[in-house]
Amino acid sequence: MTPTPDPRRALFQNANFRWLMGGGLLSMLGDQFTLLALPWLVMTLTRDPLVLGTVLALGSLPRAVFILVGGALADRHSPKAVLWLTKWLNAALLGLLTALTATGAITLPWVYGLTLAIGLASAFSYPAASAILPQAVPAALIQPANGVLMGARQLVLLLGPVLAGLLVTSGSDPALGRHGLAWAFGLDAASFVVSAWTLARVRTTAGEARAAQPVFAAIAEAMRACWRDQELRALFLYFAAIAFFVGGPIQVALPVLAAERLPGGAAALGVMLAVHGLGALAGMAVSGLKPHWRLATLGGTVLLIDTLAGLVFLAFGHVHAAWQGAVLLLPLGALGGFVQVAVYSWLQRRIAPAMLGRSMALFMFIVMGLAPLAAAAAGAALRVLDVTQLFTAAALCLLAVVAAGALFTPIRRIEYPRPADGVQPG
Repeated sequence: MTPTPDPRRALFQNANFRWLMGGGLLSMLGDQFTLLALPWLVMTLTRDPLVLGTVLALGSLPRAVFILVGGALADRHSPKAVLWLTKWLNAALLGLLTALTATGAITLPWVYGLTLAIGLASAFSYPAASAILPQAVPAALIQPANGVLMGARQLVLLLGPVLAGLLVTSGSDPALGRHGLAWAFGLDAASFVVSAWTLARVRTTAGEARAAQPVFAAIAEAMRACWRDQELRALFLYFAAIAFFVGGPIQVALPVLAAERLPGGAAALGVMLAVHGLGALAGMAVSGLKPHWRLATLGGTVLLIDTLAGLVFLAFGHVHAAWQGAVLLLPLGALGGFVQVAVYSWLQRRIAPAMLGRSMALFMFIVMGLAPLAAAAAGAALRVLDVTQLFTAAALCLLAVVAAGALFTPIRRIEYPRPADGVQPG
């Protein structure tokens, strides 16, 4: 009997995956330098928090507005072409920001314009990056590849800000701090150049030739296709509700809890968030490297994990020490990371390749678009509720969403994708 190939070995033997992972990790690390350096640059130019908030909004608003357009263009022109172009565009924008910062010619209007342009580029790169993997690796390697890539990204999110902070502070000019900031922006620009080079070496499968559609007609077509697919529609709506009731407390109530109750305040919050991140890293790694660890169905796994998350939220309102919060957040992060990889991989294999960019963009639009609304709702709720009451209310709403998903939708029947291409889970 022929032994079944090990997907982990097959994954790292795949040249496309190695090129994608190498360039992607470098680019993600570079992004961490800019994410830290940009607010620091604004604060060196002005101490006005309104200006800082405006700059950050300019970076995220174009992504929310144009991400569906980016998905449509990725489907029309190929994810690789769109992603490659955005990498060179980001390299040019960050190169200009580097030069202006290093020479002291940077001004707030330049910061506004460049931040807006970088945010606009991300609206096209995000859906393209989500759609390229199924064209670059065999179907059976999609979940292991997502697990490794997402786990590596989580590791970069944990380590990147520390490295960026050391660079900015150690190389800073005493007056303006521009030298360390310029190095941070310059490294990010260089990371985009290298990742564009590695992306050019990825060989993707050619998509079917399609007649060019108007962008908004293409978006509407993908929306109709997602709506007609009962399981896909149920999953999109379910995750929209989950993102609302989980995202708000994590973004708003957790910092308030740390400030009001926990010894150490900000330090306690940092410990809890770091532990949650480590848990997510572990869960993503397990989901990618052990894809056969599962319940009977993917939908059943999702519902069970969200039930446990609801129970954790019930307990979280009674936390009075950082270690208690860490004990709750570690398994919550691990379970969330595990299911994130599995669901993301299911979407990439479920959705027709010709609509993958648009459909993944729609999923991102739903989840990311609800984040600020969830934060605003949680902030408004904290004016009439205390932290314990908010966590309890969020937990009960979350459990109600899970119950509704289990009883009235086909989510519980969603199956894991079957192994294909001769590579079995191992």
